[in-house]
Amino acid sequence: MEQLIIDLAQEAIMTVIKVSAPMLLMGLAVGLLVSIFQAVTSIQEATLAFIPKILAVFISILIFGPWMLSTMMEFINNIYKNLNLYIR
Repeated sequence: MEQLIIDLAQEAIMTVIKVSAPMLLMGLAVGLLVSIFQAVTSIQEATLAFIPKILAVFISILIFGPWMLSTMMEFINNIYKNLNLYIR
């Protein structure tokens, strides 16, 4: 029974990592580009770093949203299908 719980927790963590990865990577890439731009131009405006990252995350949600939703639904359906194993 303990192994079943550990496997479920591991699958949940991997699902969270897979679903959040596109947004985090887009934010990281845009943040790196903005940081390089700020270093090159010596513009040290704090809000300049936040707005492009927020836009990148929103755009990544629009692009990867259907895939993220299907991944989460697959995980939830797997839980519902095997609910009898988790309850006993």
